[in-house]
Amino acid sequence: MAESLPLEMLTYILSFLPLSDQKEASLVSRAWYCAAQHALRELDAGQGPISPQDSYFCKLSFHNVLRFIKERAGTLHALDLSGTGLPPEALQALGQVAGLKLQELSLHNCWELSTDAVATLCRQQPGLTSLDLSGCSELTDGALLAVSRGLGHLQRLNLGKLQQLTDAGCTALGGLRELRSLDMAECCLVSGQGLAQALGSVHGASSPLTTLRLAYCSSLKDASVFSVISALGLTLRVLDLSSCVALTNRTIQAICTCLTHLSVLRLAWCKELQDWGLLGLQEPSEEPVLGPQLHPQLEHQASDHFLQPLGPSLLMLQALQELDLTACSKLTDTSLAKVLQFTQLKQLSLSLLPALTDIGLVAVARGCPSLERLSLSHCSCLSDEGWAQAAGFWPRLQHLDLSSCSQLTEQTLDTIRQVCKQLRVLDVAMCPGISVVAIRRFQAQLPQVTCVRSRFVGGADLTLTL
Repeated sequence: MAESLPLEMLTYILSFLPLSDQKEASLVSRAWYCAAQHALRELDAGQGPISPQDSYFCKLSFHNVLRFIKERAGTLHALDLSGTGLPPEALQALGQVAGLKLQELSLHNCWELSTDAVATLCRQQPGLTSLDLSGCSELTDGALLAVSRGLGHLQRLNLGKLQQLTDAGCTALGGLRELRSLDMAECCLVSGQGLAQALGSVHGASSPLTTLRLAYCSSLKDASVFSVISALGLTLRVLDLSSCVALTNRTIQAICTCLTHLSVLRLAWCKELQDWGLLGLQEPSEEPVLGPQLHPQLEHQASDHFLQPLGPSLLMLQALQELDLTACSKLTDTSLAKVLQFTQLKQLSLSLLPALTDIGLVAVARGCPSLERLSLSHCSCLSDEGWAQAAGFWPRLQHLDLSSCSQLTEQTLDTIRQVCKQLRVLDVAMCPGISVVAIRRFQAQLPQVTCVRSRFVGGADLTLTL
């Protein structure tokens, strides 16, 4: 298929590769050979090292790309120019191509793009349904306003790492009535208030969003998240609040009340989440004197099998297929053993939970028998005995991360080998109780495992990959 592309396009593709890789590509076919020779002649002509970040080369290359686009304008509907260092004038030229009616455009990490250039593009290509502006660090609230006014049929919008965006700009999102997927990860000035206002004022009580990513939005607080959640409808399937470190139990209970159809929930590094929030119990007025140990009231309530939660618990989210609780370090067996009961769950991360023990592990295994991906990195309380009891519930496991589980030995490898016949990737890096010899024996006995990550096992540095 690549051989049908014009010489200039193949040369442009090769320009992103070092010379050594260009030589390898030249052996694929005659077309690639000619392109490699053409690239070499350009280099010899004094253009200098070929780099997508070099502004002169970007302009020269874009001339060829633009010609390619003009030739196929009538049939071209999706274009990815990510990381090309595209200057504003080039984007304007792109939008002016006669007959070009793009539906999808990715400009990820085109850091030179200006707000005015994006505004012009929105006027030129009003039919866009998917737009990726993530990493275009010069963009401001004005770009979001232009998108809202010019792209009324937009369904997917990625604004990740636009660190000049504010709540004022987010209010413009109300104009995107067909928006289904919104990514605002790492927009550090966004508190959620503007987003809540946009969703609530235009869509009423229910938004058509199916995916919302707000990871690393460090300004998010419970109050603003409540407002956003209340404006989201039962259509939402994916919610990512990873590393929103100020969020507390109140947020998780709001999620369990309003977003019961979620299939993906990511709460990694939300360090204030506690057992109370997951269990739906009323939080005590005072914190436990002994820090992360169980509050006596919680321990008593959790041991009462007939106690009904005072509020919604994580059990309300029975449609979950992926759950990430990485580094929610205040969580313990008390909540995990009771609420991690999801028969449809396929992916689970409980890494960096220092209080997770064999008791919790076995309970999770019973409650989540369909897991295909499991991460338990740095869970130092887990032992071979716990794995011997839990592994039998997970015959579908394909990816398993046990790195830095310091108590595990080769006995756990034997258990995995006997039970997890579908395993493809295993990570036991920095497990001092597992030797290099045990790793090699495991690999020989279970050849379908194509990757075993085993750096520093038993003090060695080894990675086996087929």
